[in-house]
Amino acid sequence: MRQRLTPNLFFVSLPFIAVIGIAGIAAPEWLAAGAGAFTKAWFSSFDWFTMLLSTGTVVLSLVLAFSRFGKIVLGKSDEKPEFSTVSWLSMLFAAGMGTGILFWGVAEPITHYLGAPGLEAKTESGAHYALVLTALHWGLHAWSIYAIAGLVLAYFCFCHARPYLPGEPIRSSFRGAWVEPLSKATDFLAIIAIVFGVAGSLTMGSLQIQSGLSLLFGVDRDSNLVTTAILLALVVAYMTSAATSLDKGIKWLSNVNIALCVALGLFLLFTGPSLYLLKMFFVSLGDYLRELPSLSTQFFPSKGDSGWFHSWTITYFLWWIAWAPFVGVFIARISRGRTIREFVLGVIFVPTVFSLLWFSILGGAGLYAEMSGASGLSSVVAQDLTLALFTLFDGFPMSNVLSFTAILLVFVFLVTSVDSATFVLGMLTSQGSMNPTVRKKLSWGVTLGVLGGALTLSRNVDVVKSIAILGAIPFSIFLVLQIAGFLRVLVRDERRKNP
Repeated sequence: MRQRLTPNLFFVSLPFIAVIGIAGIAAPEWLAAGAGAFTKAWFSSFDWFTMLLSTGTVVLSLVLAFSRFGKIVLGKSDEKPEFSTVSWLSMLFAAGMGTGILFWGVAEPITHYLGAPGLEAKTESGAHYALVLTALHWGLHAWSIYAIAGLVLAYFCFCHARPYLPGEPIRSSFRGAWVEPLSKATDFLAIIAIVFGVAGSLTMGSLQIQSGLSLLFGVDRDSNLVTTAILLALVVAYMTSAATSLDKGIKWLSNVNIALCVALGLFLLFTGPSLYLLKMFFVSLGDYLRELPSLSTQFFPSKGDSGWFHSWTITYFLWWIAWAPFVGVFIARISRGRTIREFVLGVIFVPTVFSLLWFSILGGAGLYAEMSGASGLSSVVAQDLTLALFTLFDGFPMSNVLSFTAILLVFVFLVTSVDSATFVLGMLTSQGSMNPTVRKKLSWGVTLGVLGGALTLSRNVDVVKSIAILGAIPFSIFLVLQIAGFLRVLVRDERRKNP
């Protein structure tokens, strides 16, 4: 029975998504309206569920890391990690965040600074709190979702030699006639969540590249021809990388990503208001840790605040859930031989600190410029989010070089993320094979390009965000079942070892 899962999953999911992509190109208004109605209905009734699930992954991750379970090796007891720690962290960070840290690095803190619940707009204290809210969206919650999604699969695959499929924790943990259909549904929904989530990021990155090229070289920011050319260049690049092995294409690109990120961040830190940016990092880090318990259980029930809560916090957490099958599978694949404690601490804390430092530098520089009254960032963010980063660079030396570096970084991030996604989608539609065929990876690469093209036609960030989280909404329910199955088997195995 299980042998028939792969062709069915591949030949059902890929055409299903391709049809949606083609329909989106033919009638983008229809796709946008349908996505908006579905997400709005979920926000109205189940925002509490998304918040509790996301916060629950933070608590569970910490419990697993610092309990007796933390010593368990993901694999044989004497197995060594396949990748060095630096390459491992580079790959998981590039896959987990990608172009988002560039797109939102300046735009999000400025947006919150202009007005968010519990924040005194356009003030020094408001600037600090804007970074706290940004940290809530990009910090421990995001990486804990990834960590749990990856840990569940890694445990069943490396410790129980089970197929590398999202539905396997359910298959291996429960009994009954309902298990197999539900497991297949989990596999299918994981694919849907991955494709929509990655396509959303591909769209935002493409629009940002086009805005940067417009500022540097005068290309038309609204030209569909230019957009198509950018998407085709991305498709060719990530499909070329996808045709190589994991330890070549993705590993090399991930290391390039991190090197460019560090170089750009350090340049902005030392040529900008250095002392202010460092203070912002430490102050926002302390404020974030202090406010984390209350923010993690804050549901903003008043009608005036719920709109912000849904469009930012809940949308972000659903986006991370959408990426969880992809990033989780990928992180698990590169983490064999590491202990649960090492896995959790590496996946959660190192990227979280890096993310907070990144937003403190880019967002802090933007806030500093905005409070000095010389940047005009607030008006730019209100009109076009894709221009925020490049507008910030205008206040730094060698602004054109910075803008070109950012464009290159966005491009490489997108190639790395989509390349990783094609690898994971190939795995999920190949019975969980650790080395999917090039044909399947390329098939998914083309499909992601078609869907990305459909989303780009809308040129509306809010629409793209709604579509990007479509798959995450139903998958979040199945994520709970995955976690329940994992905990059940983990406790059972521990009892057998230590009766």
